[in-house]
This record gives sequence, C-alpha cells and structure tokens, in this order.
Amino acid sequence: MKNILITSAVLALISGAAWAEAHDKTVRLGTEGAYPPYNFLNDKGEVDGFERVLGDELCKRAELTCEWVTNDWDSIIPNLVSGNYDAIIAGMSITPEREEVVAFTQNYTPPSPSAYAAMSADADTQGGIIAAQTGTIQANHVVDTGATLLEFPNPDETVAAMKNGEADAVMADKDYLIPVVEESGGEIVFVGEDIPLGGGIGMAFRQSDPELKDKFDAAIQSMKDDGSLNELIIEWLGEDSPRF
Repeated sequence: MKNILITSAVLALISGAAWAEAHDKTVRLGTEGAYPPYNFLNDKGEVDGFERVLGDELCKRAELTCEWVTNDWDSIIPNLVSGNYDAIIAGMSITPEREEVVAFTQNYTPPSPSAYAAMSADADTQGGIIAAQTGTIQANHVVDTGATLLEFPNPDETVAAMKNGEADAVMADKDYLIPVVEESGGEIVFVGEDIPLGGGIGMAFRQSDPELKDKFDAAIQSMKDDGSLNELIIEWLGEDSPRF
C-alpha cells in the first residue's frame, strides 16, 4: 500500500509542471502574515516563517511557480473563493465547517493543542472574558464554554487586550503563545490544561480546483515520506510540537 501511495504522489508531482503550463498562471498563495511562527512579515516586509519555507518547498516539488499574497484573517476564505489567490497556507485548522466551503489538503502539521494564557494562573477561563482571534477554532471554543468572547482581527491584539486588562485571558494555538509566555519574563503564564482542537493544519483551495489541490497534496506527502516535514516542524515550531 505504501508503494502505491508513493507512486501516486510521484505521478502527481510530475504533472505539476504540465498543470502550470496548461493553465499559464502563477499560483498565488494567500497567508495572513501576522501569526508567528507560522507566518509573519520580516524586516523587509516579506512573508516569512514556517509556512513560507514550507510553501516554497511544496511549490518546488510540485514544479509550480508561486507568489505570496497577504490578506486579513477575517476575510481570508471569502477572498480565496472570489479568486484573489489560489490557495490558503495560513495556520488554518481543518474543521468540518470550513470543509463545507473549501477543499483541504491532508494536514501538514498534526493536531496541536490550544491553550489559555493570562497575567495570573488564577484567571477565570470558563466564566471570564477571553480574547481570541475572529474566525478561529479557539473563538468557537470560547463560545462553547460559556465564557464571554472578546474578538480581535489579529492575534497581537488578543494578547494586548489580556495585558491591558480588557480580557482575563487569551486563547490561541499553543505554538503561537509559547514565545509570548517565554518572552514575558514570567509576567504571562499558561492557565489550565492544553486543549486539543481541530484536525491539524492544511492548505485550503477552492472546491473547483481539485487538480491544483492534488499537486500540493502529493508534495506534502513526499515531505512526510522523506522526513523533511518533521525537520521543518522541529526547526520552526520546536521539539515539543507534535510531528508525523
């Protein structure tokens, strides 16, 4: 079975160049550019981070010419569907609700935990005010717990709200919160247990573009097979981050 999967992946990768030639286009990769270490803008104003390195490698393996486009998180799916770019690679967790609108590749990170962070270990995460980014699985979880959700368009604003007292705690991917906690010098702490949400992170495509999705799916599989995806996860997300 593994040999069959590898053969299928190789065939899909070989056809990547043919797809690009037939469609005569550069593949536009949409990301947020504001969610380190997954994606952020560096000092030159360029997209950087785990997903920049990953996306460039996937395009190379699929023999596709790609360019990066940034878009605010709260409209990132609508702008994919309307054709402003061809794929989303932006720390987007695979969920049944999103699968009703877009087509996901297999995950390129395993399901990783979400977490609460606050200025005090006694922060009320179940009945207090919790800051989370709009349109995220964490925001949905806060609503489900019965706590008061305070939404912001980008993750930096959620942390700022917690720091200035607008919110009792912030909830986000733990990979995002780890450097926030570590760089606070003890001022910010994790609260409670980690919370598993979502089915891992994948690339999202218009449902009308299955051929393009398949090219990236095959490239992701090839990186899983040769171990290079795990190497990137360790480099960018840390030794403790779940990997394949």
